[in-house]
Amino acid sequence: MFIYTYLFTLLRGEGFVNLFCESEKIDDYLIELTEVNYSNPIIKKKADELFNPSQTEIEKARITFEFVRDGISHSWDIQSNRVTCNAAEVLDFKEGICYAKSHLLASLLRSQGIPTGFCYQRLMLFDTPEKGYCIHALNAIFLKSLNKWIRVDARGNKEGIDAQFSIEEEKLAFPINEELDEKDYPVIYAKPHPKIVAVLEDNTNALEMYKYHLPERL
Repeated sequence: MFIYTYLFTLLRGEGFVNLFCESEKIDDYLIELTEVNYSNPIIKKKADELFNPSQTEIEKARITFEFVRDGISHSWDIQSNRVTCNAAEVLDFKEGICYAKSHLLASLLRSQGIPTGFCYQRLMLFDTPEKGYCIHALNAIFLKSLNKWIRVDARGNKEGIDAQFSIEEEKLAFPINEELDEKDYPVIYAKPHPKIVAVLEDNTNALEMYKYHLPERL
């Protein structure tokens, strides 16, 4: 019998971070949601392309992470106005900001029975505090074979960002500088945070949303 709600520590490149689960029910991290719509035919088709019965859960987690990281463009990186939210439209248009990409990653893994949650960080939006802050989204994956959660960040790599899949030390997209009021939120959420969903639903221009309307705190 696994216990999922205990406080646990993950190793990051710059130190340790303590996390805990929002829900004590692991099945809550498998539920289909509006944003995590894995019964949609486009998600099912991609799952059939990516996965096969011979793969381990760790292999499936790595394949999914690398596909979402590399195969789905970050809207800001490609300077696209399109706003995507639910997993199927993210996959259909092959673009989205980190919030949308986290929905797709969770959808693909939940379709395979691999518990996947949502994590958030508070980061500087650009390179100085004066330019503002934003909430950044990533995922946590529970690997039953290892009896542990890992976090991955499928935001998309570019110059200065080199996020990787790792079952040991975290290799995320961004270091956290607490002295500049950045932070790791400690909760692994079973559902996307309401503030995240609201900003995607309320905006129609991704570039304007990214510059001016992303939430600064949860």
